[in-house]
Amino acid sequence: MNQDNKEDNRTYKVVVNHEEQYSIWPVYKEIPLGWKDAVKSGLKQECLDYIKEVWTDMRPLSLRKKMQESAAQT
Repeated sequence: MNQDNKEDNRTYKVVVNHEEQYSIWPVYKEIPLGWKDAVKSGLKQECLDYIKEVWTDMRPLSLRKKMQESAAQT
């Protein structure tokens, strides 16, 4: 059986970086530098559904700020 076909029953946590970009990370691993816990954990699909709900603007925070500054100057 292919690894992709196996049901993933691991628990993940949602993590977010300084640019407000989201990802999932296995709970048993240490969160990598530059990321922090977004206070949501569960099965992979639960975490992905949460990210889909809260991450409505895919642009990095720095880009959003730059675009707001440009718009305010015009």
